[in-house]
Amino acid sequence: MCKFCGNRTHAPAELAGGSGKITAVPANMPAGIGDADRLTLIRGGAVLSMDSMVGNFAKGDVLIRGAKIVEVAASIDASEAAVIDASGTVVMPGFIDTHHHQFETALRSLLADAILINDGRPESAVNYYEWMLQKFSVLYRPQDVYISELFGGLSQIDAGVTTVMDVSQIHHSPEHSDAAIAALRNAGRRAAFGYFEGWGDAAKYPGDARRIKTEHFASDDQLLTMVMGGEIYLPFHEEAWALGRELAIPIALHVVGTFGMQPVFDQLAEAGTFGPDNIFIHMTGMSDMAWKRVAEAGAHVSLSVPVEMQMRHGNPPLQQALDLGLQPSLSTDVECTMTADMFTQMRSAITLQRMLANDKALRGEDYPKLLSAIDVIRFATIEGARGLKLDHKTGTLTPGKEADVILLDANAINVAPLNHVPGSVVTLMERSNVSTVLCAGKVRKWRGVLLGHDVAKLRSDLELSRDYLLNAAGIRPDLF
Repeated sequence: MCKFCGNRTHAPAELAGGSGKITAVPANMPAGIGDADRLTLIRGGAVLSMDSMVGNFAKGDVLIRGAKIVEVAASIDASEAAVIDASGTVVMPGFIDTHHHQFETALRSLLADAILINDGRPESAVNYYEWMLQKFSVLYRPQDVYISELFGGLSQIDAGVTTVMDVSQIHHSPEHSDAAIAALRNAGRRAAFGYFEGWGDAAKYPGDARRIKTEHFASDDQLLTMVMGGEIYLPFHEEAWALGRELAIPIALHVVGTFGMQPVFDQLAEAGTFGPDNIFIHMTGMSDMAWKRVAEAGAHVSLSVPVEMQMRHGNPPLQQALDLGLQPSLSTDVECTMTADMFTQMRSAITLQRMLANDKALRGEDYPKLLSAIDVIRFATIEGARGLKLDHKTGTLTPGKEADVILLDANAINVAPLNHVPGSVVTLMERSNVSTVLCAGKVRKWRGVLLGHDVAKLRSDLELSRDYLLNAAGIRPDLF
């Protein structure tokens, strides 16, 4: 039995997400896709490989053996392969979200109008810091962690996000951490488990990282990897950074000027503490000196543009990163405020950068190069893979990499006729265009239908968790 959801143990082959009816394998889906030696041919789609050495194909094929990509070409002869008809679709690597607080799934949209910190105005009494981090996060039980993590992960698979870095500040006990990892595993996609802080007497952060690494991440040959949370607003961040480097895993942290982090971040910059293993999230309000040190160290920057604009983190520093030669990734952050699909992230990033650049142009000033659709697709795929140190496995359709592949419906009424692949993906498409999703060669969504989970049962479990959290926090539900 699963100790977190109460159902029987989840078999990896079927990834049962809850008791009751499990979506059967569709009759029109070829058998054996993703099996170790099974060849699968994705045939006849518009292939956007995101690898300049591989190239793109107006009509092309992608051949997969088991979990890995074997060949990408205009036409591939593989008569023994199972065939996925990709005509009328865009075939591309799955999206990569480098920062998502999946534990908040049960509280989606609850803080849609909230800013980050209470500024004293009446409308800011409901704010993210006091409500989410101080009121709600401390109430999570392991079963609440599990259902939010699992449901949030499946929702992102449905939206074509095949890799995530999960950032969940609910590690109140080893059981909470194990619940998050179990949910990430049972979702069936690639994930970097972010081990961040928790609260209460049973919390073992950061020291429990050693146990977690040994028990859950001893092998590199799996879908899950580990990232160490190293928040500099915590008094023991030095210990967390040292432990991350001892375990040879990336170290991630939020860097937000409105939280007063600039002095500490400047001190770390001047001390030469930054390295290529760092993932800096947001990077709003930081000094030019610190930005320069980030670039020199080869650290990675993850931006959550719509949330940064919505919640007053500070102006998204996209242009600042680009001016220093940094290629950021995109991340969805918090679904209590904003949707967790990458189409929203890409559109927000490109329109923000072009708005600011175009404003300079209209004033007769020198202006930076305008971002293109392919630029923000790159941020949402290979740059995310590089930031999470997973670019050897995912981020492009490259022979030898694992088959994290999405098929996007280009015949849909909101896209047809297809005239420009990157432009259609960025300016026209949405999660409803995600037709088929493969994670390491396994089909997780097939022609619009999410596979392997009883979504209705999981939704019911999520609602029960939501009800518990609201009641425990003393919040009366009000849909309006």
